[in-house]
Amino acid sequence: MAVRSGNPALNQNTFLNLAPAGERSDAMTLQGTVNKTAILLLLLMATSIYVWQMFFSSRSVALVYPLMIGGAIGGFIFALLTAFVKNWAPVTAPVYALLEGLLIGGLSALLETSYPGIVIQAVALTFATMASLLFIYKSGLIKVTDQFRLGVVAATGGICLVYLATMILGFFNISIPYIHSGGPIGILFSLFVVVMAALNLVLDFDFIETGVKQGAPKYMEWYGAFGLMVTLVWLYVEILRLLTKLRSRD
Repeated sequence: MAVRSGNPALNQNTFLNLAPAGERSDAMTLQGTVNKTAILLLLLMATSIYVWQMFFSSRSVALVYPLMIGGAIGGFIFALLTAFVKNWAPVTAPVYALLEGLLIGGLSALLETSYPGIVIQAVALTFATMASLLFIYKSGLIKVTDQFRLGVVAATGGICLVYLATMILGFFNISIPYIHSGGPIGILFSLFVVVMAALNLVLDFDFIETGVKQGAPKYMEWYGAFGLMVTLVWLYVEILRLLTKLRSRD
């Protein structure tokens, strides 16, 4: 049975053509993946806090903006490297986390200036969502069936197309109406995207468990942690976007 995830880093081809671990000690484990995820989160937090403190000590957008752009571009490049050369993940995944932290830290600081308290709300909601869905997944309340996977993957692909169209149209000063505003349609759209990002976490949990059961090599722990990080960053950004829309209505 094909295993799918809406996360582009964790798709049905991830564990194909991988040499199985020669010994049990060389095999991917769930605890090992959890440990690697924690390391990536700490690295992301380190650079995020660095940029955050830099902004609030200087109040200079010009100072942190290059770091944000560099983090976004560099993070994208290292995400591609990790996705295409999986056995580089022990090196490229930590670099991705460090670079992504530059973007997250700058974005969070800028939004905190306009909407005080929004960052702690977004962080709390992100981790609460992850913990809740992990509990729901492990308890079996959500069954990861082929139909479930197909629905989440299709919806995620549609969201990606909308964002791609938004970016391309932006070059021509054209914006897609309603969905990016703070009106009811815009809020419902952001809520839908948050739900889809959250459901991708369920697919990621299931996908990592599949890798463990198949005896994937040890470096796939870093790759699995990287895939989870991609989804968590997306979820955090979308929660920030939703909270921004809600706060702009006050």
